[in-house]
Amino acid sequence: MSSSFTFIDLFAGIGGLRRGFESTGGRCVFTSEWDRFSKITYELNHRDNREVKGDIRPFAENPDLIPEHDVLLAGFPCQPFSIAGVSKKNALGRPHGFLCDAQGTLFFDTAQIIAHHRPAAFLLENVKNLESHDGGRTFKTIMGVLEHDLKYHVTHRVISSEPWVPQKRRRIFIAGFRDPSKFDLHELNIPDEPGPTLGSILDDEVDPKYTLTEHLWTYLQNYAKKHQAAGNGFGCSVFGPDDVTRTLSARYYKDGSEILVDQGKGKRPRRLTPRECARLMGYPDSFKIEVSDTQAYRQFGNSVVVPVVKFVANGMKPHIIKALETEKPAAAAARIVTRPDRAMAVNG
Repeated sequence: MSSSFTFIDLFAGIGGLRRGFESTGGRCVFTSEWDRFSKITYELNHRDNREVKGDIRPFAENPDLIPEHDVLLAGFPCQPFSIAGVSKKNALGRPHGFLCDAQGTLFFDTAQIIAHHRPAAFLLENVKNLESHDGGRTFKTIMGVLEHDLKYHVTHRVISSEPWVPQKRRRIFIAGFRDPSKFDLHELNIPDEPGPTLGSILDDEVDPKYTLTEHLWTYLQNYAKKHQAAGNGFGCSVFGPDDVTRTLSARYYKDGSEILVDQGKGKRPRRLTPRECARLMGYPDSFKIEVSDTQAYRQFGNSVVVPVVKFVANGMKPHIIKALETEKPAAAAARIVTRPDRAMAVNG
């Protein structure tokens, strides 16, 4: 079956964004992920007969190395944008603005690729706190780049994963279309019926090594009491089969204290296994895990919830297809000539 559209997968991790868009008929034509252990898991589960590229920065500097594509996907890291150097650019007569404020960040590299290739659409994903990061300046800069500098029609929304998996994980999605579009993330109808609970992803039998040692469990209990007495929160939480967990983070490998599984009265709780973490993120049991537990915990803690991405991708797909069907060859040629990056180079 031929693909409906092509996409590239930047800051790909283990391929969560990709899986969501492949499920709607998209075909991945380029992948970038710098972490070598994540690349192992990605390549093991996505057989493309092509190399997963590493650092995205050389490709942002020379975006012709990236194939043409219809959609860009990126789960870029959250970084502060410095306003230092703007006055210097003024003095030197160099262009500045939102895109210039973002220079030196991985979002800037993403923006450069969008500016060069002008894909029909993009989807960016990040932590929910992106909107308030650095006093709101980070998000303001990002939206300024996408809407003002790159001239995309952008919508954003924080979506929680609870309707699909037994985890409270809120992430912000930023979708943009090159041409005017009626797509609006806020018009997607999120299921309102109760989602699954923790028991649905737990194994019946688990290796005893995942049970906390008596020493660690005593330490965590005492640490929690100390912080509670001081009025501080502490992330030691025990969940039962009927519960929905808190957010799985990349630090889960340290002690697993943020999500512990109740094993019954008189028994110490245990960590989730890597396979259970995979299920908590919406990955099927066919998803191969051949890295260490430490690396697996990091990878799933850094990943996206696949069913949430699939939900967003399904909403975007008809608008992507419409954009591709209405794009005429002459218009495509014109947009290549008038790419915004040609008018607002930010060298130096």
